[in-house]
Amino acid sequence: MPDRAPQPVDRQLPTDEARDLISLVRDIAQREITPSAAEGEDAGRFPREVFTLLSDSGLLGLPYDAEFGGGEQPYEVYLQVLEELAAARLTVGLGVSVHTLASYALATYGTKEQQTEHLPAMLGGGLLGAYCLSEPASGSDAASLRTKAVRDGDEWVITGTKAWITHGGIADFCTVMARTGEDGPRGITAFLVPGDAEGLSAAVPEKKMGLKGSPTAQVHLDGVRVPDARRIGDEGQGFAIALSALESGRLGIAACAIGVAQAALDEAVSYAAERRQFGRPIADFQGLRFMLADMATQIEAGRALYLTAARLRDAGLPFAKQAAMAKLHCTDTAMRVTTDAVQVLGGYGYTADFPAERYMREAKVLQIVEGTNQIQRMVIARHLAGPEER
Repeated sequence: MPDRAPQPVDRQLPTDEARDLISLVRDIAQREITPSAAEGEDAGRFPREVFTLLSDSGLLGLPYDAEFGGGEQPYEVYLQVLEELAAARLTVGLGVSVHTLASYALATYGTKEQQTEHLPAMLGGGLLGAYCLSEPASGSDAASLRTKAVRDGDEWVITGTKAWITHGGIADFCTVMARTGEDGPRGITAFLVPGDAEGLSAAVPEKKMGLKGSPTAQVHLDGVRVPDARRIGDEGQGFAIALSALESGRLGIAACAIGVAQAALDEAVSYAAERRQFGRPIADFQGLRFMLADMATQIEAGRALYLTAARLRDAGLPFAKQAAMAKLHCTDTAMRVTTDAVQVLGGYGYTADFPAERYMREAKVLQIVEGTNQIQRMVIARHLAGPEER
């Protein structure tokens, strides 16, 4: 294996507290995540103990209010934490991003009473969340979802099936979007459903190309009863809540993508410095040097793009276009960089003895989740040219 240790990313962080936070994350990654990442992914094992450690360390609620157990960190910092975690193991980085996404609705649209009752456990009590929007017949067209919630006195009875749910079957709580009214986006409402609710179950996890340690499964709701006190926002506001959550969630995916790309670049540089052919390291050959330079440039550009969007968000300015651009560019970059990393390693890159092939398989899903990159292009184009004519 290569013996040249990768250099840590030189990060521009706003405070000493943020620098200490990144140091803590790097220490946890080095000690608790990276050493077992390859074995855990190969075995399809979800590292729940790592998420417990992250929760105990205050890392599962970083962008949310300290009043409710959050870290009250700006997105500029939170996303760089995600990048570090994803570089160590995407299952962990993506899991933190999805948990943050699942907590968003209550943290942003919940009443003070709801937040006081539920958020401390969600953000720092060792719980793990799932975000339940997609369905078997409504992925990109999420507004056509069919899961129904029917009011029965002070309760709602929810019935339907959600699909492609990260943490499906292991989540302690689910943010569920269900139809309570008319067809289309105005008839959807958000609910906070306990993971152990009667009638809630999960199918066998999907068998995936990569990201095997992170369970992805259908979630079935068979007459699940939740009190109206667990309805988040107004009736019919759920789709707006979902889209707002996804704008921030796309930045999480962008940061995770750059983390995977950075890990692949580090692997390629280490290998190229050690591997000798024709009497010298292959890193001396111009063809490979230029490839590594292009990989590094694409990563830096992606990091700058997601941080620009994060800073807009932190300033309370519109950032939806930039979030879509960041998700699009960073995940496409991850796919290109990980493919090139496999090429740098040659035949070894195609084997499981080195992590390059795993990075390549994992990068692919990031072009799909939380809005495919084709959807991102549609979002960007709407900001530029207005909505399409119907």
